[in-house]
Amino acid sequence: MKYYLIAGEASGDLHASHLMQALKQQDPQAEFRFFGGDLMTAVGGTRVKHYRELAYMGFIPVLLHLRTILRNMKMCKQDISQWKPDVVILVDYPGFNLKIAQYVKANRICPVYYYISPKIWAWKEYRIKNIKRDVDELFSILPFEIEFFEQKHHYPIHYVGNPTAQEVIAFLANEKLEMRNEKWDKPVIALLAGSRKQEIKDNLPAMIQATAHLADRYDLVLAGAPSIEPDYYAQFLEGSAVRLVMNETYSLLAHATAALVTSGTATLETCMFRVPQVVCYETPLPQLIGFLKRHILKVKYVSLVNLIANREVVRELVAETFSVDNIRRELEAILPNGAKRQQMLSDYEEVHRLLGDSKAADEAARQMINLLKH
Repeated sequence: MKYYLIAGEASGDLHASHLMQALKQQDPQAEFRFFGGDLMTAVGGTRVKHYRELAYMGFIPVLLHLRTILRNMKMCKQDISQWKPDVVILVDYPGFNLKIAQYVKANRICPVYYYISPKIWAWKEYRIKNIKRDVDELFSILPFEIEFFEQKHHYPIHYVGNPTAQEVIAFLANEKLEMRNEKWDKPVIALLAGSRKQEIKDNLPAMIQATAHLADRYDLVLAGAPSIEPDYYAQFLEGSAVRLVMNETYSLLAHATAALVTSGTATLETCMFRVPQVVCYETPLPQLIGFLKRHILKVKYVSLVNLIANREVVRELVAETFSVDNIRRELEAILPNGAKRQQMLSDYEEVHRLLGDSKAADEAARQMINLLKH
C-alpha cells in the first residue's frame, strides 16, 4: 500500500520513522512519500520536504513566514492529489495537518489517519469539530485521551501505547551503562532546559543558580537539544560548574540522581528512567499566566507525568511559583534522603502501569493495516 506521512518537527520525525519501520515490517509492499526529517528518510521512500522548512512556532514567526507556510501547504495538497496514496497519516503538528486533513477529506482522495492526536484537551478544544469531520481514525499515545475523546466528545479513538515509554525501555535494554564510572566522577543532577531557544533563555539561568551550591557533591550536566547549536549554551554556562553534553539525553538520564526539567516530553522521559524531577517553566507576566492557568486552561497540570496520573506526582514550578529559591527547595527534597524522593519514585510506578506495555508503533501499524484492508 501507499502511505503518505506528514511530520512537522523533530519529535514527529522520530515517532513517524518508527511507525514507518513497523508498517514496512507488516506490509512488505509499503511505499512511502512524506514531509519529515532525517530519521524518516533513513527508513526509505521519497521525502518531499524537510520539517525544518515547516517548523515555525509562535505568532510572530508564523506571521513572518506565512507565505512560505501557505506555499508548502499548497504543494503538499497537490502532491497528495497526484500520488493518490491509500492513506494519509498525520503525525501531531495540528496547525498544518488539520488543513491537509480537510483538503483530503473534501476531495475524497483517501482515508485520513492521525497518529499522536492533537492536544486539544489543553487548548483549542474547538478543533474537535474538524477532527470529527476530517479524520477517519485517531491513534492516541496518552491513556487519559480516551476519556476526553470518547466520553466527552463521543469520538472513538485507538490507544496504542506510548512510544516514549517504549523508546526508553528499548534504550535501557541495550544500554551497557558504561558511562557510570568513566564519564562522571560524582552523582549526576541532570538539567533539561527545553528544545527551543526561548525556553532555554527563560529557564536555564535559574536552573544553574539553583544547583550551584551542589557542585561540590554532584556533577551538574546539561542535556543539549539536538536542534540547538552548542555555542548558544556558552553564554549561560560561562563561570558555572555545569557541563554540556550533546545528543546524550537518554544516557544522561540513565545515570542521573535527580533532574530539573522544562515541561514537555522530557518530563515523561525522566519519569520512565525513574529519575525524581522538578518541573520548571518560567513564563512572561507570571501573575497573569498563573491566573489564566487556574481559570482558563482546560487542564490542571503542564507535565505529562501529572496529566497521566491525574494528580501531582512531580512538583510543577510554573508562572508565579517559578523562582530560584523554590527550585532549590524542591530539588533538595528529591535528592537522596530528601523528604519527597521515595514517594515520587513510588508514584512513578503508577504512571508506568497506566501507559501499558504495548509497542505503540507496532500496534498502530497493525491496526492501520487491518482497517485499510477491511
